[in-house]
Amino acid sequence: MRSTLTKSSLCLSAFFCLITPAFAADPLNLLLIDGQNNHDWKRTTPVLKSFLEKSGRFTVDVATSPPAKAEGSAWDAFRPDFSNYQVVLSNYNGELWPKPVQKALEEYVSGGGGLVIVHAANNAFPNWPEFNRMIGLGWRGAGFGDRVTVDDKGSVVRTAKGEGPGAGHGAQHEFSVVTRDRQHPVMMGLPIEWMHAKDELYHGQRGPAADMHLLATAYSTKSTGGTDAHEPMVWWIPFGKGKVFTTVMGHGDYSMKCVGFQTIVARGCEWVATDKVTLPIPKSFPTADKSLSVE
Repeated sequence: MRSTLTKSSLCLSAFFCLITPAFAADPLNLLLIDGQNNHDWKRTTPVLKSFLEKSGRFTVDVATSPPAKAEGSAWDAFRPDFSNYQVVLSNYNGELWPKPVQKALEEYVSGGGGLVIVHAANNAFPNWPEFNRMIGLGWRGAGFGDRVTVDDKGSVVRTAKGEGPGAGHGAQHEFSVVTRDRQHPVMMGLPIEWMHAKDELYHGQRGPAADMHLLATAYSTKSTGGTDAHEPMVWWIPFGKGKVFTTVMGHGDYSMKCVGFQTIVARGCEWVATDKVTLPIPKSFPTADKSLSVE
């Protein structure tokens, strides 16, 4: 997991020929939410929308919130209709949504809808209790809730609130992702270990982590400013009849061009919507010592 890495690229059209399902399934309606983020959502939203649509499995609409500190009247018009979609993907990290939107998302997921959280979207809404339940772990201080890591034997370790570090990350770098649940539909068939493109490696995430199902981790090295621990990268949480799928990978558009990232996000979106995965894993996929990105 600590070897010197190289990076190659793959033609985007060829990549999506590889991940398109072998049979034609009805496209799933996906709503992508952006509009505020401490990350460059104007560059990352087009990447997300493009690879999801090119998979052939999704039609993607984008709901853009009002800008930060907008007048109340602008927020009055922000009422995404979640009921029109099988899956909602959040690329949002900003002001708390109006109460009607909060309630609508809670009802949508608890009623069986699928929610996917990407990178800084798990930083959002620390004062929204049900959102914290939905995401399980978020970018929060050490006193907010439990921390979850994996020890060298592969066992999950929970650290009580107030003990150990809170949320953070070291310097951006390529890092190895370890598949922890190879039987889960999203992860089935992935290598045990594969290299992810340059990204922020989040550590010290905190929250209730109730019924958390851990799917993948990455080792956070002290040499890059990390914690010397195996930190969660991909997980899911049941919420009522619905499911919430999170990956904390995806800091920049260059991170989101990683074949591994795109494969996991696309398969995660399909799984929370249908409870099944038909999208195949590309034949050209990152290896244990080489990352792979599309251009």
